Amino acid sequence: MSAREEKAVCVNRKARHDYFIDETYEAGLVLTGSEVKSLREGKANLKDSYARIIRGEAFLLNTHISPYTAAHQFNHDPTRTRKLLLHKQEIRRLSGKVAERGLTLIPLKLYFKNGKAKVELGLARGKKLYDKRETLKRKAARREVERSLKSR
Repeated sequence: MSAREEKAVCVNRKARHDYFIDETYEAGLVLTGSEVKSLREGKANLKDSYARIIRGEAFLLNTHISPYTAAHQFNHDPTRTRKLLLHKQEIRRLSGKVAERGLTLIPLKLYFKNGKAKVELGLARGKKLYDKRETLKRKAARREVERSLKSR
C-alpha cells in the first residue's frame, strides 16, 4: 500500500440508488480500539445509517460495526452513536443546508486513509420512485450500448 492509498471497508451502494448526492465530505471517526480492529477485518454495515448535527457537533448514527471476537468483555456496542471529526466551518455549512433545504447526511463509504478511519458523507436529496425507475432505465440502456459495442 502506498502512502496515500485508501482501503475501503464498506460502501453504501443503496445510497446512490435512493438519493441524489449533491456534495461529498470526508470526516474522521472517533472509535474505540475494538471498533478499529473490527473495521480492519471489514465487519461493518452502513445500511440505514445517517449523520446528524447535534449542538454544533456531527454524529454518525445507526452504523453497525460488528463486535471484535478477541475483545470479549472490552467489546463495544455495535450500533452506538459515533462522533464525526469535521471542521467547525464545515459543520456550520452542513447544518445550514440540512435545516434550510431539507437535505440529509448519508454515509457513502467507510475506509482507511493513511491508517486513519474515515467516512465519506454525502449531502443527499431523496429520490422519488419515478426518479429511481428513470435511473434504472438509463443504466440498462448504457449497459445495452456497451454490450453491442463489445460484440462488434
